[in-house]
Amino acid sequence: MKQLSPGENQPLPSSTIGVQVRCASQANTSAILLTDSGRVRSDADFVFYNQPSARGVQYRDEGAVDTIAIDTGSVDQDVVTIAITASLDGTGPASFATAGVLQATVFDAAGTATADFTVPGLTSETAVVCLEVYRRGDAWKVRAVGQGYDTGLAGLASAFGISVDDEPAQPSGPPMADPQQWPPTPTSIQQPPSPTPVPNPAATASVAGRTPGGSMQSELFAPAHAEVQSQGIGKQGSKMCRVGLSGEVMARQGSMVAYQGDLRFEALGAGGMGRMVRQAVTGEGVPLMKVSGRGDLFLADNASDVHLIDLDGSDGLTINGANVLAFEPTLQYNVERMHGAGAMSNAGMFNCVFTGRGRIAITTNGSPVVLNVAGDTFADPQAAVAWSSSLRTTVKTNDSFGLNTLLGRSTGERFTLAFGGQGFVVVQPSEQPPGGFIGGTGGGNDAGVGGMLGGFLGR
Repeated sequence: MKQLSPGENQPLPSSTIGVQVRCASQANTSAILLTDSGRVRSDADFVFYNQPSARGVQYRDEGAVDTIAIDTGSVDQDVVTIAITASLDGTGPASFATAGVLQATVFDAAGTATADFTVPGLTSETAVVCLEVYRRGDAWKVRAVGQGYDTGLAGLASAFGISVDDEPAQPSGPPMADPQQWPPTPTSIQQPPSPTPVPNPAATASVAGRTPGGSMQSELFAPAHAEVQSQGIGKQGSKMCRVGLSGEVMARQGSMVAYQGDLRFEALGAGGMGRMVRQAVTGEGVPLMKVSGRGDLFLADNASDVHLIDLDGSDGLTINGANVLAFEPTLQYNVERMHGAGAMSNAGMFNCVFTGRGRIAITTNGSPVVLNVAGDTFADPQAAVAWSSSLRTTVKTNDSFGLNTLLGRSTGERFTLAFGGQGFVVVQPSEQPPGGFIGGTGGGNDAGVGGMLGGFLGR
Protein backbone atom coordinates (compact mmCIF):
# COMPACT_ATOMS: atom_id res chain seq x y z
CA MET A 1 0.00 0.00 0.00
CA LYS A 2 1.40 3.39 -1.04
CA GLN A 3 1.54 6.27 1.47
CA LEU A 4 0.55 9.45 -0.37
CA SER A 5 1.92 12.92 0.34
CA PRO A 6 -0.09 16.15 -0.23
CA GLY A 7 -0.46 16.70 -4.00
CA GLU A 8 0.76 13.21 -4.91
CA ASN A 9 -1.36 11.08 -7.26
CA GLN A 10 -1.53 7.57 -8.66
CA PRO A 11 -3.80 5.61 -11.04
CA LEU A 12 -6.87 3.93 -9.58
CA PRO A 13 -6.29 0.22 -8.97
CA SER A 14 -9.62 -0.77 -10.59
CA SER A 15 -12.74 0.77 -12.13
CA THR A 16 -14.64 0.21 -8.87
CA ILE A 17 -13.09 1.38 -5.62
CA GLY A 18 -14.00 2.18 -2.04
CA VAL A 19 -12.68 5.12 -0.01
CA GLN A 20 -12.84 5.04 3.78
CA VAL A 21 -12.17 8.06 6.00
CA ARG A 22 -11.19 7.48 9.60
CA CYS A 23 -10.74 9.87 12.51
CA ALA A 24 -10.33 9.39 16.26
CA SER A 25 -13.33 11.72 16.74
CA GLN A 26 -16.79 11.40 15.22
CA ALA A 27 -16.69 12.78 11.67
CA ASN A 28 -18.99 12.59 8.67
CA THR A 29 -17.84 11.51 5.23
CA SER A 30 -19.29 12.83 1.98
CA ALA A 31 -18.55 12.98 -1.76
CA ILE A 32 -19.04 15.98 -4.06
CA LEU A 33 -19.30 15.45 -7.83
CA LEU A 34 -17.71 18.31 -9.80
CA THR A 35 -17.61 19.35 -13.45
CA ASP A 36 -14.55 20.87 -15.17
CA SER A 37 -15.64 24.23 -13.72
CA GLY A 38 -14.93 22.90 -10.22
CA ARG A 39 -18.57 23.18 -9.19
CA VAL A 40 -21.57 20.88 -8.86
CA ARG A 41 -24.31 20.72 -11.49
CA SER A 42 -27.01 20.74 -8.79
CA ASP A 43 -27.52 19.84 -5.12
CA ALA A 44 -28.02 16.22 -6.28
CA ASP A 45 -24.21 16.03 -6.76
CA PHE A 46 -23.72 16.12 -2.97
CA VAL A 47 -23.61 12.53 -1.65
CA PHE A 48 -23.80 11.96 2.11
CA TYR A 49 -25.88 10.07 4.67
CA ASN A 50 -29.09 11.98 3.97
CA GLN A 51 -28.66 11.73 0.17
CA PRO A 52 -26.69 8.50 -0.17
CA SER A 53 -26.34 8.01 -3.93
CA ALA A 54 -25.69 9.58 -7.31
CA ARG A 55 -24.78 7.93 -10.62
CA GLY A 56 -21.68 5.86 -9.93
CA VAL A 57 -21.19 7.12 -6.36
CA GLN A 58 -22.70 5.73 -3.17
CA TYR A 59 -22.40 6.52 0.55
CA ARG A 60 -22.39 3.53 2.93
CA ASP A 61 -22.61 3.60 6.71
CA GLU A 62 -20.55 0.60 7.83
CA GLY A 63 -20.72 1.20 11.57
CA ALA A 64 -17.34 2.39 12.80
CA VAL A 65 -16.42 3.88 9.42
CA ASP A 66 -18.14 5.50 6.42
CA THR A 67 -17.34 4.31 2.91
CA ILE A 68 -17.71 6.12 -0.42
CA ALA A 69 -18.07 3.47 -3.18
CA ILE A 70 -17.25 4.65 -6.72
CA ASP A 71 -17.94 2.86 -10.02
CA THR A 72 -16.08 5.03 -12.53
CA GLY A 73 -17.78 3.30 -15.46
CA SER A 74 -21.18 4.59 -14.28
CA VAL A 75 -20.19 8.18 -13.46
CA ASP A 76 -21.70 10.80 -15.82
CA GLN A 77 -19.32 12.04 -18.51
CA ASP A 78 -19.54 15.67 -17.40
CA VAL A 79 -18.32 14.75 -13.90
CA VAL A 80 -14.52 15.04 -13.93
CA THR A 81 -13.71 15.09 -10.20
CA ILE A 82 -15.14 13.43 -7.09
CA ALA A 83 -14.01 15.18 -3.90
CA ILE A 84 -13.96 12.97 -0.77
CA THR A 85 -14.52 15.11 2.33
CA ALA A 86 -14.66 14.77 6.11
CA SER A 87 -16.40 17.13 8.54
CA LEU A 88 -16.81 17.23 12.30
CA ASP A 89 -20.40 16.58 13.41
CA GLY A 90 -20.52 18.98 16.39
CA THR A 91 -20.57 16.31 19.11
CA GLY A 92 -16.86 16.41 19.87
CA PRO A 93 -13.83 18.66 19.28
CA ALA A 94 -14.39 22.15 17.87
CA SER A 95 -11.76 21.64 15.14
CA PHE A 96 -9.49 18.98 13.64
CA ALA A 97 -6.59 20.41 15.68
CA THR A 98 -7.67 18.23 18.61
CA ALA A 99 -9.78 15.62 16.77
CA GLY A 100 -6.94 13.15 16.26
CA VAL A 101 -5.45 11.66 13.09
CA LEU A 102 -7.55 12.09 9.91
CA GLN A 103 -6.81 9.31 7.42
CA ALA A 104 -8.26 8.36 4.01
CA THR A 105 -7.67 4.92 2.48
CA VAL A 106 -8.39 3.66 -1.07
CA PHE A 107 -9.46 0.02 -1.60
CA ASP A 108 -9.61 -1.86 -4.89
CA ALA A 109 -12.50 -4.04 -6.11
CA ALA A 110 -11.21 -6.98 -4.05
CA GLY A 111 -11.16 -4.92 -0.85
CA THR A 112 -7.36 -4.60 -0.71
CA ALA A 113 -5.95 -1.26 0.52
CA THR A 114 -3.84 0.29 -2.26
CA ALA A 115 -3.27 3.90 -1.14
CA ASP A 116 -3.40 5.79 2.12
CA PHE A 117 -3.24 9.49 2.99
CA THR A 118 -2.87 10.99 6.47
CA VAL A 119 -3.89 14.68 6.36
CA PRO A 120 -1.09 16.75 7.95
CA GLY A 121 -0.98 20.13 9.67
CA LEU A 122 -4.66 20.62 10.58
CA THR A 123 -5.44 23.44 13.04
CA SER A 124 -8.75 25.35 13.06
CA GLU A 125 -10.37 23.41 10.19
CA THR A 126 -13.77 21.78 10.73
CA ALA A 127 -14.12 20.30 7.22
CA VAL A 128 -11.44 18.87 4.91
CA VAL A 129 -11.20 17.67 1.30
CA CYS A 130 -9.09 14.56 1.86
CA LEU A 131 -8.81 13.06 -1.64
CA GLU A 132 -9.83 13.76 -5.22
CA VAL A 133 -10.75 10.96 -7.62
CA TYR A 134 -10.46 12.52 -11.09
CA ARG A 135 -10.40 11.78 -14.83
CA ARG A 136 -7.18 12.02 -16.81
CA GLY A 137 -8.04 11.28 -20.44
CA ASP A 138 -9.73 7.88 -20.48
CA ALA A 139 -8.22 6.88 -17.13
CA TRP A 140 -9.02 7.73 -13.51
CA LYS A 141 -6.54 8.73 -10.82
CA VAL A 142 -6.58 9.59 -7.12
CA ARG A 143 -4.80 12.61 -5.61
CA ALA A 144 -4.06 13.49 -1.98
CA VAL A 145 -5.38 17.00 -1.22
CA GLY A 146 -5.80 17.89 2.49
CA GLN A 147 -7.49 21.27 1.90
CA GLY A 148 -9.30 22.48 5.04
CA TYR A 149 -12.21 24.86 5.70
CA ASP A 150 -12.80 26.78 8.94
CA THR A 151 -16.49 27.23 8.04
CA GLY A 152 -17.37 23.55 8.33
CA LEU A 153 -19.41 21.41 5.99
CA ALA A 154 -21.70 24.31 5.07
CA GLY A 155 -18.73 26.46 4.00
CA LEU A 156 -17.13 23.61 2.07
CA ALA A 157 -20.41 22.85 0.29
CA SER A 158 -20.90 26.52 -0.61
CA ALA A 159 -17.40 26.68 -2.10
CA PHE A 160 -18.43 24.01 -4.60
CA GLY A 161 -21.74 25.66 -5.52
CA ILE A 162 -24.12 23.72 -3.26
CA SER A 163 -26.99 25.83 -1.96
CA VAL A 164 -27.14 25.74 1.85
CA ASP A 165 -29.33 28.76 2.57
CA ASP A 166 -32.98 27.77 2.75
CA GLU A 167 -34.44 31.07 3.88
CA PRO A 168 -37.97 30.75 5.26
CA ALA A 169 -40.60 32.12 2.91
CA GLN A 170 -42.10 35.36 4.13
CA PRO A 171 -45.86 35.55 4.76
CA SER A 172 -47.58 36.81 1.61
CA GLY A 173 -49.72 39.41 3.42
CA PRO A 174 -50.01 41.33 6.68
CA PRO A 175 -50.50 39.21 9.84
CA MET A 176 -54.10 38.24 10.46
CA ALA A 177 -55.72 37.94 13.86
CA ASP A 178 -55.65 34.42 15.27
CA PRO A 179 -59.15 33.23 16.24
CA GLN A 180 -57.59 31.56 19.29
CA GLN A 181 -55.12 33.38 21.53
CA TRP A 182 -51.84 31.52 22.02
CA PRO A 183 -50.76 30.94 24.64
CA PRO A 184 -54.17 30.66 26.32
CA THR A 185 -54.79 32.90 29.32
CA PRO A 186 -55.48 31.22 32.65
CA THR A 187 -59.14 32.31 32.45
CA SER A 188 -59.70 31.30 28.83
CA ILE A 189 -58.24 27.94 27.81
CA GLN A 190 -59.66 26.57 24.58
CA GLN A 191 -58.87 23.85 22.09
CA PRO A 192 -58.12 24.92 18.49
CA PRO A 193 -61.37 25.31 16.51
CA SER A 194 -62.54 22.07 14.91
CA PRO A 195 -63.11 22.10 11.12
CA THR A 196 -66.26 20.62 9.58
CA PRO A 197 -66.41 16.88 10.39
CA VAL A 198 -66.10 14.32 7.59
CA PRO A 199 -68.46 11.39 8.31
CA ASN A 200 -66.86 7.94 8.54
CA PRO A 201 -69.38 5.06 8.44
CA ALA A 202 -66.97 2.67 10.16
CA ALA A 203 -66.42 5.10 13.04
CA THR A 204 -70.10 5.97 13.56
CA ALA A 205 -71.31 2.36 13.48
CA SER A 206 -69.97 1.58 16.98
CA VAL A 207 -72.77 2.18 19.48
CA ALA A 208 -73.12 1.37 23.19
CA GLY A 209 -69.90 -0.63 23.39
CA ARG A 210 -70.72 -3.00 20.51
CA THR A 211 -68.76 -3.65 17.34
CA PRO A 212 -70.51 -2.70 14.07
CA GLY A 213 -71.50 -6.34 13.56
CA GLY A 214 -72.59 -6.73 17.17
CA SER A 215 -70.52 -9.91 17.58
CA MET A 216 -68.64 -8.86 20.73
CA GLN A 217 -68.75 -6.32 23.55
CA SER A 218 -65.97 -4.40 25.31
CA GLU A 219 -65.26 -1.00 26.80
CA LEU A 220 -62.78 -0.66 23.90
CA PHE A 221 -65.77 -0.09 21.61
CA ALA A 222 -67.12 2.79 23.69
CA PRO A 223 -67.46 6.17 21.95
CA ALA A 224 -64.42 7.49 23.86
CA HIS A 225 -62.20 5.25 21.73
CA ALA A 226 -63.95 5.88 18.41
CA GLU A 227 -62.26 7.78 15.62
CA VAL A 228 -62.84 11.52 15.87
CA GLN A 229 -64.33 13.27 12.84
CA SER A 230 -62.45 16.33 11.56
CA GLN A 231 -60.60 17.61 8.53
CA GLY A 232 -56.94 18.62 8.85
CA ILE A 233 -54.69 18.06 11.86
CA GLY A 234 -56.63 17.19 15.03
CA LYS A 235 -56.24 15.20 18.25
CA GLN A 236 -57.30 11.58 18.67
CA GLY A 237 -57.31 11.39 22.45
CA SER A 238 -54.35 12.84 24.33
CA LYS A 239 -51.50 10.84 22.80
CA MET A 240 -52.39 10.51 19.13
CA CYS A 241 -52.86 12.87 16.21
CA ARG A 242 -55.49 12.27 13.51
CA VAL A 243 -55.18 14.00 10.15
CA GLY A 244 -58.29 14.09 7.97
CA LEU A 245 -56.31 14.36 4.75
CA SER A 246 -57.35 15.67 1.37
CA GLY A 247 -54.06 17.00 0.00
CA GLU A 248 -50.78 16.69 1.89
CA VAL A 249 -49.22 17.09 5.33
CA MET A 250 -45.64 16.99 6.66
CA ALA A 251 -45.02 14.43 9.40
CA ARG A 252 -42.15 13.00 11.38
CA GLN A 253 -40.62 9.91 9.76
CA GLY A 254 -41.83 6.71 11.40
CA SER A 255 -44.70 8.38 13.29
CA MET A 256 -47.54 6.70 11.34
CA VAL A 257 -49.41 4.17 13.49
CA ALA A 258 -52.43 3.60 11.18
CA TYR A 259 -54.22 5.01 8.17
CA GLN A 260 -57.34 4.50 6.10
CA GLY A 261 -57.87 5.48 2.47
CA ASP A 262 -55.49 6.14 -0.41
CA LEU A 263 -52.36 7.73 1.09
CA ARG A 264 -48.81 7.95 -0.27
CA PHE A 265 -45.66 8.36 1.83
CA GLU A 266 -42.49 10.09 0.60
CA ALA A 267 -39.31 10.46 2.69
CA LEU A 268 -37.90 14.00 2.67
CA GLY A 269 -34.82 13.76 4.93
CA ALA A 270 -34.39 17.01 6.85
CA GLY A 271 -36.62 19.03 4.55
CA GLY A 272 -34.41 20.74 1.93
CA MET A 273 -30.73 20.58 1.01
CA GLY A 274 -29.74 23.56 3.15
CA ARG A 275 -31.36 22.06 6.24
CA MET A 276 -29.76 18.67 5.48
CA VAL A 277 -26.33 20.32 5.43
CA ARG A 278 -27.02 22.20 8.66
CA GLN A 279 -28.41 19.02 10.22
CA ALA A 280 -25.21 17.21 9.29
CA VAL A 281 -23.24 19.89 11.12
CA THR A 282 -25.52 20.61 14.08
CA GLY A 283 -27.33 17.33 14.69
CA GLU A 284 -30.63 19.23 14.76
CA GLY A 285 -33.59 19.13 12.41
CA VAL A 286 -36.67 17.07 11.68
CA PRO A 287 -36.45 13.87 9.58
CA LEU A 288 -39.63 14.36 7.54
CA MET A 289 -42.01 12.46 5.34
CA LYS A 290 -44.67 13.96 3.09
CA VAL A 291 -48.02 12.20 3.22
CA SER A 292 -50.41 12.94 0.38
CA GLY A 293 -53.76 11.64 -0.85
CA ARG A 294 -57.21 11.33 0.65
CA GLY A 295 -57.98 9.44 3.84
CA ASP A 296 -57.39 9.33 7.60
CA LEU A 297 -53.83 9.34 8.99
CA PHE A 298 -52.97 8.54 12.62
CA LEU A 299 -49.63 9.69 14.10
CA ALA A 300 -47.95 9.18 17.49
CA ASP A 301 -44.50 9.23 19.10
CA ASN A 302 -43.85 6.76 21.93
CA ALA A 303 -47.18 7.57 23.63
CA SER A 304 -46.09 11.19 24.24
CA ASP A 305 -48.80 13.77 24.86
CA VAL A 306 -49.93 15.59 21.70
CA HIS A 307 -50.76 19.32 21.55
CA LEU A 308 -51.88 21.55 18.69
CA ILE A 309 -50.66 25.09 18.06
CA ASP A 310 -52.05 27.48 15.43
CA LEU A 311 -49.55 30.05 14.13
CA ASP A 312 -51.06 33.26 12.73
CA GLY A 313 -47.90 34.68 11.11
CA SER A 314 -47.26 37.35 13.73
CA ASP A 315 -44.62 35.39 15.66
CA GLY A 316 -42.59 32.25 15.10
CA LEU A 317 -42.35 29.10 17.20
CA THR A 318 -38.93 27.88 18.36
CA ILE A 319 -39.06 24.17 19.16
CA ASN A 320 -36.75 21.23 19.70
CA GLY A 321 -36.81 19.01 16.61
CA ALA A 322 -37.56 15.98 18.80
CA ASN A 323 -40.95 17.44 19.74
CA VAL A 324 -42.27 18.04 16.21
CA LEU A 325 -44.91 15.47 15.16
CA ALA A 326 -46.66 17.01 12.12
CA PHE A 327 -47.37 20.35 10.50
CA GLU A 328 -49.28 21.84 7.62
CA PRO A 329 -47.28 22.57 4.44
CA THR A 330 -48.25 26.25 4.71
CA LEU A 331 -45.69 26.57 7.52
CA GLN A 332 -41.99 27.07 6.84
CA TYR A 333 -39.18 26.00 9.15
CA ASN A 334 -35.47 26.55 9.39
CA VAL A 335 -32.64 25.34 11.64
CA GLU A 336 -31.24 28.40 13.41
CA ARG A 337 -28.64 29.12 16.06
CA MET A 338 -30.14 29.88 19.47
CA HIS A 339 -28.23 32.97 20.45
CA GLY A 340 -27.10 33.30 24.04
CA ALA A 341 -28.16 29.83 25.21
CA GLY A 342 -25.99 27.67 23.01
CA ALA A 343 -24.96 24.47 24.69
CA MET A 344 -27.65 24.38 27.36
CA SER A 345 -30.84 23.62 25.39
CA ASN A 346 -32.29 20.24 24.49
CA ALA A 347 -31.20 20.72 20.88
CA GLY A 348 -27.73 22.09 21.58
CA MET A 349 -26.81 25.35 19.88
CA PHE A 350 -29.54 25.06 17.24
CA ASN A 351 -33.32 24.74 17.22
CA CYS A 352 -36.11 24.54 14.64
CA VAL A 353 -37.97 27.81 14.02
CA PHE A 354 -41.42 27.63 12.39
CA THR A 355 -42.98 30.67 10.74
CA GLY A 356 -46.03 31.47 8.65
CA ARG A 357 -49.69 30.57 9.09
CA GLY A 358 -50.83 27.05 9.85
CA ARG A 359 -51.15 24.31 12.45
CA ILE A 360 -48.40 22.25 14.03
CA ALA A 361 -48.73 19.20 16.28
CA ILE A 362 -46.06 18.92 18.97
CA THR A 363 -45.35 16.31 21.65
CA THR A 364 -44.34 16.55 25.30
CA ASN A 365 -43.24 13.96 27.82
CA GLY A 366 -46.20 14.41 30.17
CA SER A 367 -48.72 17.21 30.59
CA PRO A 368 -46.88 20.56 30.25
CA VAL A 369 -47.31 23.99 31.75
CA VAL A 370 -47.52 27.04 29.48
CA LEU A 371 -45.81 30.03 31.10
CA ASN A 372 -46.81 33.52 29.98
CA VAL A 373 -43.56 35.51 29.84
CA ALA A 374 -43.98 39.14 30.83
CA GLY A 375 -40.63 39.50 32.59
CA ASP A 376 -37.72 37.20 33.40
CA THR A 377 -38.81 33.54 33.31
CA PHE A 378 -36.55 30.55 33.95
CA ALA A 379 -36.79 26.87 32.98
CA ASP A 380 -34.65 23.78 33.18
CA PRO A 381 -32.78 23.47 29.85
CA GLN A 382 -33.92 19.86 29.42
CA ALA A 383 -37.58 20.63 30.17
CA ALA A 384 -38.15 23.66 27.92
CA VAL A 385 -39.87 22.29 24.81
CA ALA A 386 -40.94 25.34 22.77
CA TRP A 387 -41.21 29.10 23.05
CA SER A 388 -42.05 32.27 21.16
CA SER A 389 -39.27 33.04 18.69
CA SER A 390 -39.37 36.69 19.72
CA LEU A 391 -38.15 35.88 23.26
CA ARG A 392 -34.56 36.52 24.29
CA THR A 393 -32.66 33.50 25.63
CA THR A 394 -29.68 33.51 27.98
CA VAL A 395 -28.09 31.08 30.44
CA LYS A 396 -28.09 31.73 34.19
CA THR A 397 -25.55 29.94 36.39
CA ASN A 398 -27.02 28.97 39.76
CA ASP A 399 -24.20 27.09 41.52
CA SER A 400 -21.36 29.31 42.72
CA PHE A 401 -17.88 28.04 41.91
CA GLY A 402 -15.97 26.89 44.96
CA LEU A 403 -14.69 23.87 46.88
CA ASN A 404 -17.99 21.99 46.48
CA THR A 405 -17.78 22.40 42.71
CA LEU A 406 -14.22 21.06 42.69
CA LEU A 407 -15.34 18.06 44.74
CA GLY A 408 -18.10 17.33 42.26
CA ARG A 409 -20.95 18.52 44.49
CA SER A 410 -23.79 20.34 42.80
CA THR A 411 -27.41 21.24 43.36
CA GLY A 412 -28.28 19.53 40.07
CA GLU A 413 -29.63 22.88 38.86
CA ARG A 414 -26.36 24.52 37.89
CA PHE A 415 -27.64 26.00 34.61
CA THR A 416 -31.04 27.56 33.96
CA LEU A 417 -32.44 28.80 30.68
CA ALA A 418 -33.63 32.42 31.04
CA PHE A 419 -36.33 33.97 28.83
CA GLY A 420 -36.99 37.68 28.49
CA GLY A 421 -39.51 39.73 26.57
CA GLN A 422 -43.16 39.05 25.73
CA GLY A 423 -44.37 35.58 24.76
CA PHE A 424 -44.76 32.07 26.14
CA VAL A 425 -42.70 29.02 27.08
CA VAL A 426 -43.94 25.39 27.03
CA VAL A 427 -42.32 23.36 29.83
CA GLN A 428 -42.76 19.59 30.14
CA PRO A 429 -42.65 17.70 33.48
CA SER A 430 -39.61 15.72 32.38
CA GLU A 431 -35.96 16.39 31.68
CA GLN A 432 -35.85 13.98 28.76
CA PRO A 433 -37.49 14.73 25.41
CA PRO A 434 -39.50 11.93 23.72
CA GLY A 435 -37.45 9.09 22.28
CA GLY A 436 -33.99 10.20 23.41
CA PHE A 437 -31.38 10.23 26.15
CA ILE A 438 -29.74 13.26 27.71
CA GLY A 439 -26.59 12.65 25.71
CA GLY A 440 -28.32 12.00 22.40
CA THR A 441 -28.84 8.63 20.74
CA GLY A 442 -26.16 8.58 18.08
CA GLY A 443 -23.68 10.45 15.97
CA GLY A 444 -24.22 13.11 13.38
CA ASN A 445 -25.08 10.51 10.72
CA ASP A 446 -28.11 9.17 12.63
CA ALA A 447 -30.79 11.28 10.94
CA GLY A 448 -29.96 14.28 13.03
CA VAL A 449 -29.35 12.62 16.38
CA GLY A 450 -26.54 14.37 18.24
CA GLY A 451 -25.68 18.00 18.83
CA MET A 452 -24.18 19.49 21.98
CA LEU A 453 -26.56 17.80 24.41
CA GLY A 454 -28.20 15.70 21.73
CA GLY A 455 -30.56 16.38 18.86
CA PHE A 456 -32.97 13.78 20.30
CA LEU A 457 -34.51 13.07 16.92
CA GLY A 458 -34.46 9.29 17.13
CA ARG A 459 -35.67 7.10 14.27
